[in-house]
Amino acid sequence: MGIWNLYFIVKLYLFHIGRVEPQWLLNILFALALAIRIPNRALAALRQVVAVVAGAALLYWEANLPPFERAISQFSNLQAFTPAYMVELLGRLVSREMLLTALAVLVVFLLVNRWVRVTTLVFAALVLVPLWQVLSVGPVVGGGQQAIAGTETAAAGSAPGEAGWDARLNAFRQQEAQRSVHFGPLAATPDTQYDIIVLHICSLSWDDLDVAKARDNPLLSRFDFLFTNFSSAASYSGPAAIRVLRAACGQPQHKDLYDSAPAECHIFSALADAGFSTRMLLNHDGHFDNFLQEVEQEVGVPGVKPPSNDGLPVAMRSFDNSPVAGDFDVLQRWYKKRLAEGGGPQALYYNTVTLHDGNRLPDTKMSSLESYPLRLSKLLGDVDKVIDMVASSGRKAVIVFVPEHGAALRGDANQIAGMREIPTPRIIHVPVGVKLVGLPEGQSPSGKTVTIDTPTSYLALSQLISNLVAENPFQPGAQTLDQYAADLPQTQMVGENEVTVTMRDGSGYMVHTPDGVWIEGK
Repeated sequence: MGIWNLYFIVKLYLFHIGRVEPQWLLNILFALALAIRIPNRALAALRQVVAVVAGAALLYWEANLPPFERAISQFSNLQAFTPAYMVELLGRLVSREMLLTALAVLVVFLLVNRWVRVTTLVFAALVLVPLWQVLSVGPVVGGGQQAIAGTETAAAGSAPGEAGWDARLNAFRQQEAQRSVHFGPLAATPDTQYDIIVLHICSLSWDDLDVAKARDNPLLSRFDFLFTNFSSAASYSGPAAIRVLRAACGQPQHKDLYDSAPAECHIFSALADAGFSTRMLLNHDGHFDNFLQEVEQEVGVPGVKPPSNDGLPVAMRSFDNSPVAGDFDVLQRWYKKRLAEGGGPQALYYNTVTLHDGNRLPDTKMSSLESYPLRLSKLLGDVDKVIDMVASSGRKAVIVFVPEHGAALRGDANQIAGMREIPTPRIIHVPVGVKLVGLPEGQSPSGKTVTIDTPTSYLALSQLISNLVAENPFQPGAQTLDQYAADLPQTQMVGENEVTVTMRDGSGYMVHTPDGVWIEGK
């Protein structure tokens, strides 16, 4: 097989370190096709061309990468990435250790190829390795989507089985389609009116807090309500924004996000009907993947557009080299204008990409993974400053801190750090907090946070906001905070993107792959 021996040797190494799940039979057939001698030079050259294409396709299928169709559909977005970000992603996919190993393999191959029949050894390995697997750990489940989902065990072999998981998912969707939250008019006198400020945070999960060693950040203890078992459902920004803006209805299927929804599902539309003027704010331009267009449509209130960030300092550059402003700078300028214009209560949707993968801080060579803890500390500190700013203004506000999804800082055996094609619990389990600024003295019971640890999602957050609107917490004699959070609707942790669904199962989770089968996630 000549130089093609290196292809199989490298693949065996990648299998050894858990980066690919080879289709053994296909690899053996491929090796046989390459080993056949073809005396005709033109046909031999044609075989090499076909082999390069087939070998690349086979390796892609076996690797822990998104389905090829998904990668093609995202090609236009990938073109927007800066060269520096592309190099960073490549570095996560191909480590320095892997490059050094490949170089060592090449040197050894060139040295021994003259005296040792390497092809014979490669064929022996392609036969013996899967045979050893069968004898040591049972039948091998071939790669492909099993590799994507990160397991070698088909769900059909474990309760409740394929049909059972399909039934669970269908029952979940049917239940969610029937659920909604009603918003009544704002119960407030002029002196107890308040604003609602929704801070939609890109790329932050509980797991990311652990990786960045920030779980004990003081901001979390300042929240009056803290959801510790909240599902964002989505693993990408566009779907996450649609879900939070439609928070007044149950969790829709991913494909239904791009169909029109009933007016009552749009939480900002419901708040507008309750008496809040709607505002929108971003610390980025919103052009990537038509994010701004989606938000303007889904906010549910015609004519609402974000103001320009022109004149604000550039805090960092995004993965597409667009400017990203500092969170406090953006919110402070908006709030000064809000105070100057006065008027009734406002409801603000603010989206920040400060924590987005690929962002680059100025005057530093740190990768985005290395700078994440710094950016996280700055963002949480800015939110802390926003709370203080509102408090010092004398106005009242309900500040909602809700992440879109996690950053996948840790990565796993199935996805490199930053990849979120599989919406695993690590990615969609996000910290959600609500702070009431301007409460009467003693209104918060002993200053303690009300913790909601039941499985929840946007419907519970919407219900909590509805409860706060219906019975103003800032008026004298309001009920205690724990009563506002009583009996919030529960939602099973189900993550979904365009081609993959995950469902929590006890301490683990199941994955519905693009192939349409259920397998155990790891």
